[in-house]
Amino acid sequence: MSGISIYEFDVLMAATSTGSLSEGLHIIPDTVYAWLECQCLRASNDSKPAWLRLTQRRGHRAVQVTSFVGVIRAPDGYQIEVLPKVGKVIGAGASKARQLLIEMLCCLQEFRHLQTDTANLAAARMPLLEVFIAEFLRTVGHIVKQGLRSTYTTQQSNLFALRGKLMMASHLRQNLCRADRFFTEHDEFSINRPENRLLHTALQRILQLTASQTHQQLARELRFVFAEVPISSDPNMDFQRVRLERGMGYYEEALAWSKLILEQQSPMTGRGGNHAPSLLFPMEAVFEAFVSKHIAKQLARPLHLKTQARSHHLVRHQEQNWFCLKPDLLIKDAKKDVLVLDTKWKLLDGLKANGTNKYGLAQGDFYQLQAYGQSYLNGSGDVVLIYPKTGAFDRPLPVFEFPKTGGLRLWVLPFCLKSRQLLVPSDAPFKMVFKDLFERVT
Repeated sequence: MSGISIYEFDVLMAATSTGSLSEGLHIIPDTVYAWLECQCLRASNDSKPAWLRLTQRRGHRAVQVTSFVGVIRAPDGYQIEVLPKVGKVIGAGASKARQLLIEMLCCLQEFRHLQTDTANLAAARMPLLEVFIAEFLRTVGHIVKQGLRSTYTTQQSNLFALRGKLMMASHLRQNLCRADRFFTEHDEFSINRPENRLLHTALQRILQLTASQTHQQLARELRFVFAEVPISSDPNMDFQRVRLERGMGYYEEALAWSKLILEQQSPMTGRGGNHAPSLLFPMEAVFEAFVSKHIAKQLARPLHLKTQARSHHLVRHQEQNWFCLKPDLLIKDAKKDVLVLDTKWKLLDGLKANGTNKYGLAQGDFYQLQAYGQSYLNGSGDVVLIYPKTGAFDRPLPVFEFPKTGGLRLWVLPFCLKSRQLLVPSDAPFKMVFKDLFERVT
């Protein structure tokens, strides 16, 4: 099983394409490229953000990945690992970029069980998909040590002895000439329950996905424990039947991983025409979750953080509110909204301070933040755009002021992915919102 590691917005071309390679351009097998083109065309019919798009390079057709990261797996097993673009900018290499992504994924609700210490060690020497597989096998191993849970299941059988309730109609129909048999309905205490069927099915799926001999061996060893558990014939239905009874909390992590493995998609990308048969995560949402988790921990009391606030609308029309204003982050106290923040997964350049490049900022983001400030702060106060910190953007930009407002200001601040801190200017009016452990820039 082969594959490559690339970064966001890199370009992929078929092996038959001619010419020299450049940075961000990769050659893949013709069959894989053809499959990606089909996925591209299929995704173009969907209204959701595309994880792949068609483009051209050197006169040849090509496909370009977008801001989705994770693992793309072709039908023949070829794997394309897409890593965050900051890994390329800071020159950290694939292993460091993979470790950074794992730390950021831990901030998502679906990955709260991911153990970063063991996962980061694994990320230094194996692709992202193998890291996920290792975590799943670890959680299943924990269940095996605790013991598989059994439950009573109702069964109907034609037995030699009376057991349970005699099903008279079926008994007469099948045993009219067989006095030695009893057709009964009885309860059987068995490990054949939805939770165990799903784990067994996921273990079987792992054997098809993993290229690691260690993982294959461990998966086979664990399957021996599930020998009496049948493979799930309908995983979706079994997931609906899952019931974690008292004392079954140790099943939760493994079931979360099995859902990810069996559905072969990110819990954040959803279904529909945009569904990729892979594990892909939109970096905008991952970055937002990462920033919100760490900012929430570092607010001064009694302030608190609210994500995706929905308390204001842009306009009112015929007694109806239209166009909900949903800032990523809103810092509040008991009485009022204090600070509006929005995260942007984009790389800025602090040296491009001119009217043409504008640091790489988007005009639409300023319109958006102005609308937030007018509605949530009554047109007076501070709104913040948060971008990842890089070598080209390592200090806050000078403040932006909105003329003809009641004193609304916009700040563009870097968030350090390594220290997990927001760089706040020492002259910012809102600096006391954060505890001293936030980085202050003079």
